[in-house]
Amino acid sequence: MMGLDRLVAIMRRLRDKKTGCEWDSVQTFETIAPYTIEEAYEVSEAIHQGDMDGLADELGDLQLQVIFHSVMAEEIGAFTLDDVFDRICDKMERRHPHIFGDAKQGGHQLWEEIKAAERKEMDDQSALAGVALALPALERAQKLQKRAARTGFDWPDASGAKAKIAEELAELEAAGNDAEREEELGDLLFAVVNLARFLKVDSEEALRKANRKFEKRFRTIEAHPDFAEADLDGKEALWREAKKA
Repeated sequence: MMGLDRLVAIMRRLRDKKTGCEWDSVQTFETIAPYTIEEAYEVSEAIHQGDMDGLADELGDLQLQVIFHSVMAEEIGAFTLDDVFDRICDKMERRHPHIFGDAKQGGHQLWEEIKAAERKEMDDQSALAGVALALPALERAQKLQKRAARTGFDWPDASGAKAKIAEELAELEAAGNDAEREEELGDLLFAVVNLARFLKVDSEEALRKANRKFEKRFRTIEAHPDFAEADLDGKEALWREAKKA
């Protein structure tokens, strides 16, 4: 049995209400969705680590998520795995007319024009339509800002984005209660993402790298024999040493 057919058969057996797995058989689209997102990030982490063996494992886990959702959809007559493959094949061919059609030139600009034309056929005609709610907040902010910028709603240069950060910092300082502080902090984060966009920096990836850097340095100072007994100044001194290293 070919790999994909084998995996589909395994999932169908696990989903059997009488003889299947007590966990897999009761899952829904909603309960599985968080695992789908998690597996995508684990693929990204394996790539970052340069772990090809781990990447093969994680891609398998991610493929399982596609099969899981497709089998559940098949059970209720919504769509099948073949429908999933047909739709992505149709989409890839449609968005590459310079490869599969008569267009003379391709590139990212053509891709975006085709996507924009597809959005015009949707019920939601907003420039922001289709930016998934489930995206990480930084990444979603970035996409929302890019979409808005295409309509001309944007600062002319990075100075406007920098000024907005200063404005939001002042509003955060002036916030009078927890609800206001939460709102103003959200506005500040949104403004920082906007500056990152002007600097051609992917804010989601930048924060991931900052997280990794913090974790590496903290683990270094945490392993120091003086860490546990050191006061804040002592811990800060260890941190500065770790930064030098």
